[in-house]
Amino acid sequence: MTGADTSSSRTLIALPNPSAALALAGEAEATLHHIEALTGVSMVLRGLDLSIQGRNNQRERAVALVDLLRPLWQEGQAVGAVDVQTALVALDTGRSAEHRDLGNVVLARSQAGKLLRPRTLRQRSYVEAMERHDLTLALGPAGTGKTFLATVQAVRMLNERRVERLILTRPAVEAGERLGFLPGDLQQKVDPYLRPLYDALHSLLGAERTSALLEKGVIEVAPLAYMRGRTLADAFVILDEAQNTTATQMRMVLTRLGENSRMVVTGDPTQVDLPRDQLSGLVEAAQVLQGVEGVAICELTAADVVRHPLVQRLVTAYANRDANGLAPKAQQRFGSQQRGRAP
Repeated sequence: MTGADTSSSRTLIALPNPSAALALAGEAEATLHHIEALTGVSMVLRGLDLSIQGRNNQRERAVALVDLLRPLWQEGQAVGAVDVQTALVALDTGRSAEHRDLGNVVLARSQAGKLLRPRTLRQRSYVEAMERHDLTLALGPAGTGKTFLATVQAVRMLNERRVERLILTRPAVEAGERLGFLPGDLQQKVDPYLRPLYDALHSLLGAERTSALLEKGVIEVAPLAYMRGRTLADAFVILDEAQNTTATQMRMVLTRLGENSRMVVTGDPTQVDLPRDQLSGLVEAAQVLQGVEGVAICELTAADVVRHPLVQRLVTAYANRDANGLAPKAQQRFGSQQRGRAP
C-alpha cells in the first residue's frame, strides 16, 4: 500500500493532507473508533500519520478497509459509519474491486459541495438500471436512497438535455391522518406528502433554481391524481411512495409514459398504508412486469440503508418480525416471494 510502512504488528499510513485526515478520522475520531470496534485493532492518528496496531490478520483487514475507503478520504469526503460498513462487507465477501469502483462513479455535486455517489453495490446497479431502462421499479426499505438517487438521475438527464422536464409525483394516502382536516386547497393539502421530493431538488439545485424551474413548469411536483388523462412525453417521471398506489392507479400512471420519457417507480412494500384487504399496486407491478423488455426491477435491502446506522438495525428488526409471520397479509405474500429470490 502506497505510503505505508509495515512491520510484524504495526502499519503506518501517511495521509496526504489535513482534510484527508479529518475525513477519515471523523468528528472526535469517531470513524477511527468505529473501525477499531469492527476489526479489533488499535488506531492512533498523529498529524498525518495513521498507526494501525494489532494481530497480523486483524491489522491486514483494517489496512485493506482503510485503503478501500481511499476514494472518499483522499478527496476530503467524510467517511461515515455506513461507508465503513458497506466497504467491510465488500471486503469480507471478496467484492473489493467492485466496491473500489464505486469511488469512480460520481453522479453529481450537491449544493453543499458534496460528491454524490452510489454508496453500495446494489445502489450502483440501481443507477445503471435507470440509465439503461425506460421503466425502473425500485423496491426497498426506508433510507436506501431510492427517491434521492432517482432525483439525482432525473436532474442529470435534465441538465444534459436528454429530457425537457421532470415530473415528480406520489399518492396522497393518509397514514393515520385526515387530509380533509388540513388547511388550504388540494395542492396545499398534499404539499407535506411531496416534501421529500422538494428536499431532494433543493439539495441538488438549490432552493432558488428549484423555484425558478417550478415556476416555468420545467419541474412539476404534483399528487398522483393529477396524472390521469395525460401523456408524459420528453420527461423523467418519478412515482414515489408507490406502495400506496392501488392496482388501478399503478396501471394508470404506467400507461402515461410518452415518447422519449423515463419513469422510475419507488416504494417500500413493508410500509403500505392502504386498507389491509387491498393489494399494493407496487407489489402487483413487481410481479406482473418481471421479464418485460425495457423494465428493470431493483431490490434494495437493509444492507443498503444509508441513513443513521440505527435505521439499518431497525429495518432488520422489522424484517425479522415479518419473517416470523406477523406482517399484514398483503405484505406477507410479497415478503415470501422476496425471501425466495437470490440477491
